[in-house]
Amino acid sequence: MRPRRILLWRQSRPADGKHWPRHWIYHQRALASILWAVRRLPEVTKEILTMIQRLAFAIMVALMIAACGGADGSPTVAGPLKVVATFSVLGDIAQNVGGDKIELRTLVGPGIDTHTFAPSPADNRALAEAALVLENGLGFEGWLDDLYSASGSKAARVVVTDGIAPLEADGETDPHAWHNVANAIRMAENIRDALAAADPANAATYRSNAESYIAELQTLDAWVFDEVERVPEERRKLVTTHDTFGYFAERYGFEIVGAVLPSSTEGASPSAQEVAALVEAVRSVGVPAVFAENVSSNSLLNQIAAEAGIAVVASLYTDALGPPGSDSDTYLKMMQYNVATIVRELSK
Repeated sequence: MRPRRILLWRQSRPADGKHWPRHWIYHQRALASILWAVRRLPEVTKEILTMIQRLAFAIMVALMIAACGGADGSPTVAGPLKVVATFSVLGDIAQNVGGDKIELRTLVGPGIDTHTFAPSPADNRALAEAALVLENGLGFEGWLDDLYSASGSKAARVVVTDGIAPLEADGETDPHAWHNVANAIRMAENIRDALAAADPANAATYRSNAESYIAELQTLDAWVFDEVERVPEERRKLVTTHDTFGYFAERYGFEIVGAVLPSSTEGASPSAQEVAALVEAVRSVGVPAVFAENVSSNSLLNQIAAEAGIAVVASLYTDALGPPGSDSDTYLKMMQYNVATIVRELSK
């Protein structure tokens, strides 16, 4: 709320004891208002930029949906909105926002590596029937462009990492943004806006669902920070099968010592010299344990751990959720499991 008056300087009244002229009072108040506005410029600018960014995303989605929803036989909303999510983590976030107003098909299921996924004819049909395709982007789904073209789909494609600052790993874009819970919140917001634009009749439901889910994510984010405090700073070091924890490390204060593979599991296996260098790095920084993953071959990681004389910890969940009924079958549970495992092993 703008202050009614700001004291700019103190000065005695005119010598005749009369009040200051009315026009001077107006000028003083105007100047005070200007100074108040100038002081808030950085804060206001940030707020405006955020609003513009979100508005631009919503307009972009609406335009894509309008372009895909004309009189050319493209899908229209009749019953639950047909939505395709590319992989299990994204599918879980989408389901929490969409609820029973969407009919969700997730292409890459739990425990499957999205990097090396090979689409089936059923996936082709799912895209052809969808009104909306939710994708991670950042180079994660290298097979999606060909699948989308082959399916003849008219669905609007929405990159849910829009607005997230990408990181680099080994000279390429790191797509694993969801390991930072703040990024998962942004993904949920983008999904909310995309669903509302595609299905305006249920927009209020999507917004309400998103609000509830984002509150859970905010609680999760705070919990992660609290848990990490249990690990001494000098032990907050990670070695994994492939380079997937960059966003996690940046937000929660860890160092990535190394990974057997780059950010894509499709990368070539490391040379003997590279393996030896990683073993030496693990020894030199005193990493107490290395972490296997649920979607990658861990044979080289086992070799590195054996040569370095340290333990290999049971798999973390990185590019995919765990199977239904497991302790990592939702995004929230996956993050809780990973953080609890990392904290336990690095605190020993």
